[in-house]
Amino acid sequence: MGRTATTFLVTAAGMAAALIGVTQAQADTLSDLRARTPEQEIVYFVLPDRFANGDPKNDRGGLKGGPLQTGYDPTSRAFYHGGDLKGLTAKLDYIQGLGATAIWLAPIFRNKPVQGAKGQESAGYHGYWVTDFTKVDPHFGTDADFRALVDAAHQRGMKVYMDIIANHTADVIQYRESPTSAAPYRSKANYPWSRQGGASGKPINDGFAGDHDGSAANWAKLTDPAFAYTPVIPKGEEKAKTPAWLNDPIYYHNRGDTDWKGESAQYGDFVGLDDLATEDPRVVAGFIDIYKGWIDRFGIDGYRIDTAKHVNAEFWRAFILAIRAHAAAKRIPNFHIFGEVATGDYDPALLASWTRNAAFPAVLDFAFMRAAVDAASGKTGTETLARLGEDDALYEGGKAAALQLPTFLGNHDAGRFAYFLRQAKPGMNADEELARNILGHAMLLTLRGVPTLYYGDEQGFAGTGNDQQARQDMFASKVAEYNADRLVGTGATTATDSFNPSHPLYRAIATLAKVRHDTPALSRGATILRTSSDKPGLFAVSRIDPDTGREVLVAFNTSAAPLSGNIAVDPASGAFTSLAGACPAAPSAPGSLALSLPAFGYAVCAAHP
Repeated sequence: MGRTATTFLVTAAGMAAALIGVTQAQADTLSDLRARTPEQEIVYFVLPDRFANGDPKNDRGGLKGGPLQTGYDPTSRAFYHGGDLKGLTAKLDYIQGLGATAIWLAPIFRNKPVQGAKGQESAGYHGYWVTDFTKVDPHFGTDADFRALVDAAHQRGMKVYMDIIANHTADVIQYRESPTSAAPYRSKANYPWSRQGGASGKPINDGFAGDHDGSAANWAKLTDPAFAYTPVIPKGEEKAKTPAWLNDPIYYHNRGDTDWKGESAQYGDFVGLDDLATEDPRVVAGFIDIYKGWIDRFGIDGYRIDTAKHVNAEFWRAFILAIRAHAAAKRIPNFHIFGEVATGDYDPALLASWTRNAAFPAVLDFAFMRAAVDAASGKTGTETLARLGEDDALYEGGKAAALQLPTFLGNHDAGRFAYFLRQAKPGMNADEELARNILGHAMLLTLRGVPTLYYGDEQGFAGTGNDQQARQDMFASKVAEYNADRLVGTGATTATDSFNPSHPLYRAIATLAKVRHDTPALSRGATILRTSSDKPGLFAVSRIDPDTGREVLVAFNTSAAPLSGNIAVDPASGAFTSLAGACPAAPSAPGSLALSLPAFGYAVCAAHP
């Protein structure tokens, strides 16, 4: 950032300090925070319900009754456990001690407490069944509690990212034609928006030109929401959603459940959740207004966007442009927006298409997850990991833009990294399991992208699968399945608090995070591939300091045996200093570094003339 821009931010921060009564030191911290670009962050992703319980009085969200009324059952992995915003705020020391500079929270909006067919109910503890997009869910606390969290984080120089949804709301709308079971998807071909001769014999949405015409005048002709199914609002839920316009079925697709294929991926209900007609300009304007409001009220620093690929690209182009412009006007110049475009395979082309077609500045890097998991586990060689650098050219803005991709090893949907390691190498002993886990985190924290840590991984959480099986409690858990799980690197279980800064994974991550923070090449530097293999073995890249041009060599041994080899380096690199692991003091010859690494070892070697 140039001197003029930095001076502006400092002046603006000082003006804000006078207005809201914070100290100049706090204002300076906020100014420094705002000046950081996304690639300079280390993100810690947390589900508030599963992290820390700061106020047991809100465990039931102010509701009365049993689990099916309140959503609260700390013995069930499918219900609320009691974690909240006060608890999260009280644990900022722990999160910052790990090296995180930004916190990403799963959605905190008011949710439908419980939904699902009889006997299959579960709760909205995860935050993705929203009824009120403008307020904090009472299970997590109050708007004032969120204000306190953001302020406390900012005072420490930490950013706060919100997880947001525009694809769907909670499941409120039912269908007359399928009142007691899932509604199969009805396509646009078989049930067009506008047609003659419906069940009543009258024209349906006569003159509506379809969703390819995004004009307000066209959408005003869509007056009957029963073009595929007849939507029905159950008694008592007519005003269940906020803002009020969300209660009108006209703003939903009403085509039944998605089968995840073809057009249904965009137009179908996401496991019964009410799928919004995001092609309608009223819906576009409504969500822009909602999410501008959270920036205005709380000064948050970024949005992770859920289910991004299930929404039309035109919506995102309008939404992202408006939100980034609004954040900049509010003196948040580096507002980070990244979308979830889930893919189970290594598919950077799919990910990159959403940066080009939908204008996402960044997307969660599922391709990195797949490549890093396969390499660190020894399931494959490192050639897929090596491809990342070349495939980065696919993203809008190319390799420089790829620096802003949030990278990760596992999450609340896919499952945890330790679980993936166990699936790939079921016969590992405890020492190898820990070593491979640390190796994967070394990749995460030294290779390109924005390292995103999934809460609990630093305490050896593993789980037995994805979704609910990967959403353990950090505070003492009452879920028998969680407590029976064998953790990595410790004999402890989740039956006791899991905030141990002496855990070997916590210590290794904290050490690597400091190296990354202190080494601009690891956050902002370009990548040069040095060596890789189609078998487990040596993988090395040079990260280039964007200010000095000096290289930092990063090398990994993904095999179960010690390895030695010659690594190509810049001939101008006359000496090396170890930032992590064992590094030779000097090249064996100009342009060649003789490197030895133990099994599952790594090294970070900074060059100087």
